[in-house]
Amino acid sequence: MLTFQRRLLSAVICLTALGLCPTVMAQEKLTLAQNQSPISGVAIVAKQKKFFEKHGLDVTVANFTTGKQCLDTVVGGGADIATTAEAPTTAAAMSGQKIAFLARINHSDLKTLTAASAGIKSAQDLKGKRLAYTAGTGGEVYSLALLKKAGLGKDDVQLINLRPQDMVNAMASGSIDAYNTWEPHITNGKKTLGAKVAEIDTRGVYAETFNIVVMQDLLTKRRPAVQSFLRALIEAEEWIKANREESIGIIADFVAMKREDLAAVYDNFVYDVVLDDRTLNVLNQHAAWRLSSGNAPTGATMPDFRKVIVAEPLKSIAPTRVKLAGL
Repeated sequence: MLTFQRRLLSAVICLTALGLCPTVMAQEKLTLAQNQSPISGVAIVAKQKKFFEKHGLDVTVANFTTGKQCLDTVVGGGADIATTAEAPTTAAAMSGQKIAFLARINHSDLKTLTAASAGIKSAQDLKGKRLAYTAGTGGEVYSLALLKKAGLGKDDVQLINLRPQDMVNAMASGSIDAYNTWEPHITNGKKTLGAKVAEIDTRGVYAETFNIVVMQDLLTKRRPAVQSFLRALIEAEEWIKANREESIGIIADFVAMKREDLAAVYDNFVYDVVLDDRTLNVLNQHAAWRLSSGNAPTGATMPDFRKVIVAEPLKSIAPTRVKLAGL
C-alpha cells in the first residue's frame, strides 16, 4: 500500500511540474527573418522577454541589415516570417509573389539633415543642392514627396544615391549638402558633426512603416502558429509601453547601439501592432511611386493591397487593432 502511495505521489509531482513548466511541452517552430534595427523593436522584445515561448512557439531569429533581405529570405523559403518595410512589400506584390501582409509593427518619420554651410533653412532651399538619398527605399519616396511639397522636382537638385551608413562621412567630406534618411542616421550625423549640421522641419511628409509579412501558404498550413506569433508581438508592444527604460536597454543591446544613442531617438519609433489607414496609404503611395518612376516590373499595375493585407489572423485575436474599413 505504501509503495502505491509513493508512486501516486510521484505521478502527481510530475504532472504538477509539467503544468508549471510549459517549456517542457512541445513548441511549434518558426523562423523569423529580422532586420537588426530598432524598427524591429517589438519582435526583439518578444524574443528577449520569451513572449514567443509563452505562446507556445520556438522562434529562431535570423538577423539581416535590411527589410529587403528579410522578405527575400521568406520568398525564397529560407524563413517563415519577415520584418520588412513597405518598399520590399510593394516590390513583391507587384511581381506577383504570393505574400500576406499581417500587421504593421512600427512607423517612423524620415528626416533631412543639412550642412550648416549650405544655408538650407527649408525644403525650398534644397534647389541646386547635392541631396543624398537611398534609391529604391522609402527614402526615395520621401525625397520626391519633400521636393514636390516644396514646389521642386528631381531636376532641381543633384540626387546622390548612398547607403544610410555612408551619409555622415559624405557630409563630413563636403561631397553632399544634405541627406534624407531614417533614424538613427540623422542623430548619428548630429552627434558626429555637431554645429556643422542642422535638421530642417519636414514633419508629416512621409513615415516609413515596418511590418510583418509571410507567404500565403504559411497561413493555409499554420494559421494557429501565426496567430500565436501575433499574440506574442502584442504582448511585447504592451510591455514596451509599460517599461520604457528597460525596453531601450534591451533593444539597444540587441542592435549594438549605445543606450544613450538609442534613447536620443527612441520616441521616433512608434510601436503598434495594427492594421490601419496609415498602413494602406503608405503601401499605395509607395506603389504609385514605383509606377511613376519606372521602378516596377514590366507590365505591373497598381496592386489591390486590400487583397495583399490579410486581416483575419490579427482580427481573430485582437479585433480592435484592425482599423481598416471593410477588413
